[in-house]
Amino acid sequence: MSPDRGRHLRTRLQSGVKLMLVSIVINSLLAAVKLVVGVVGNSYALIADGIESTLDVFSSAIVWGGLRYAAQPPDKKHPFGHGKAESLAGLVVSIVLIAAAVGIAVESIREILRPQHAPASYTLIVLAAVIITKEILARVVLNKGEALNSIALKADAWHHRADVFTSLAAFAGISIAVFAGPGYESADNWAALAASGIITFNGYRMFREVLHEIMDGAPPSDMEEQV
Repeated sequence: MSPDRGRHLRTRLQSGVKLMLVSIVINSLLAAVKLVVGVVGNSYALIADGIESTLDVFSSAIVWGGLRYAAQPPDKKHPFGHGKAESLAGLVVSIVLIAAAVGIAVESIREILRPQHAPASYTLIVLAAVIITKEILARVVLNKGEALNSIALKADAWHHRADVFTSLAAFAGISIAVFAGPGYESADNWAALAASGIITFNGYRMFREVLHEIMDGAPPSDMEEQV
């Protein structure tokens, strides 16, 4: 690796590290808000959403660590640098995402089988604010990931986008449970179950993309034609 290319790579990764710190702080605040409001407002969909946001914090921390390590200059043991650490971080994030989806699905089914109480209506206000915040964060991280060509940042952006989907599903479920009246209380938990499917899909898509990069897969055919 040439010195100029190495410096460019480290600058790119260091830029990503700064963004990940911001992401971790925002996700920590959102996770705390959703968990507290979900427990107080009797909404498992919101609690599941809070769990997913907590995992966002964990995954962002993994990506942050991976980017920091990948930014280190080449050494005797790693003459081509440490860039693969970035891809490995993205792989861990995708696995965590799928594992979280399975856990949420199992707990959602348990809640559906139990006697239900409708969630509080004010949980919808919290979710609306969360959806807007997370969508903005997802777009910022995704744009940065595209600009820096960072697979880890793009994986983290889709993790944020998955959180938007789970929040939307929770919003729909809570709305039905609150406004449809008696007999629809379980809609909140069905929403959490639907959200787990969305999370699984995003996790699988990230896993496939990251694994392709780790295995040094061939680029798309249209890119080869351009070259």
